[in-house]
Amino acid sequence: MTQFPSSEDLTKALLKAARDAGADSADAIAVTGAALSIDVRGGALEQAERAEGTDIGLRVFLGKRSSVVSASDISERTMTMMAERAVAMAQEAPEDPYAGLADADQLAAQRDSRALALDDPSPEPSPEALQEDAARAEAAALAMEGISQVQAASAGYSARQVWMAASNGFSGGYGRTSRSTSCVAITGEGLAMERDYDGDSRAFQADLRSPEDIGETAARRALERANPRKPATGAYPVLFDERISASLIGHLMAAVNGSAISRGASWLRDAMGEQVLPKGMDLIEDPHRPRAAASRLFDAEGLPTQRRAIVQDGMLQSWTLDLANARKLGLDSTGNAARSTGSGPSPTPWNLELTQGSASRDDLIAQMGTGLVVTSMIGATINPNTGDYSRGAAGFWVENGAIAYPVSGVTIAGNLRDMLQNMTPANDARPWLSRLVPSLLVEGLTLAGE
Repeated sequence: MTQFPSSEDLTKALLKAARDAGADSADAIAVTGAALSIDVRGGALEQAERAEGTDIGLRVFLGKRSSVVSASDISERTMTMMAERAVAMAQEAPEDPYAGLADADQLAAQRDSRALALDDPSPEPSPEALQEDAARAEAAALAMEGISQVQAASAGYSARQVWMAASNGFSGGYGRTSRSTSCVAITGEGLAMERDYDGDSRAFQADLRSPEDIGETAARRALERANPRKPATGAYPVLFDERISASLIGHLMAAVNGSAISRGASWLRDAMGEQVLPKGMDLIEDPHRPRAAASRLFDAEGLPTQRRAIVQDGMLQSWTLDLANARKLGLDSTGNAARSTGSGPSPTPWNLELTQGSASRDDLIAQMGTGLVVTSMIGATINPNTGDYSRGAAGFWVENGAIAYPVSGVTIAGNLRDMLQNMTPANDARPWLSRLVPSLLVEGLTLAGE
């Protein structure tokens, strides 16, 4: 894999600069990495991009006042200037009674992330290898009868090293790699064009699906969307396909985010211990899954991550908390702080898994009778205080338990509290994704069509 300069040494230098500038305490982050992307059109290289660099971030505290600064220049002079500027900014910042680093006894003891297998030791792929992947995906899509063009065929690779350190004694980091291939296929001409896509992204190159599989799947999906109609307006069951069903769980996670809860800006703000999913369904966070995109042993404040039940037997069990929001709520952090080099920590969920059902996607379609299978969505109007939900959608109309024709230009409306409690899960979640959410059948949504 790509060889990096020492991010650990950079964080040590930033902490020293903060001490020398007069900070009471500080934490630092350094992210070093490289990314390569290739786009192909008509079998020829259309665009190639490579980026390499190091970004550094520093957060300083003066009592309960704090500030954050960042830079992409790692010279000693720049780090000294960063620290001096951060201390000057903190002197002018308002006091925050909840600000501050973790206590030393709260810090993660286990910091060796090798067991999580986040960093592929295979060599970085050559530009030629990535171009070949993209070209093979494009060729496979174009070989399908009825595909008029491929809008985009791309392949990419990235590798980065992240290191975090703080004046409370924490120091830890990890490497992460990603290899990806994607394809967008188009069928039809002019106003009759329809398009769809497929793609795959994995931490380990050996796990990536073949370019032919990705191209053929994108083409098949585009062909299935040809000549769409609008269904009649009314209330119908809606099956959220596994491709987009995780968005519903994403809305749930936004509502239990500690930042929203501490502000009182959540439709689940008073729901702790109440039913939010159907009885028998769990939503589990597991940050220790090998080769998963959101795995980590410790969060951005150096606290240990842990497997936890967010929802158990349908009942809400836990908020998602960093230190500051936990302090506001009089609770303990759940080890869910994330940050970039240019911002302080905020609560973020890691890998999620929703209980799967025993029925297949086809079983649920047969069960629907008449309704809508949603495979893509556009736009979103979500009221964070009430959970009222409205989104544009496309997919397939179901009649007599079978797919009848493609649909586009329909709007789905409902309330998330009701929707989430009236879900039936399929058994088709892809096990390698960070969010393991199967297709979800939701009863009684309002569709605005013709």
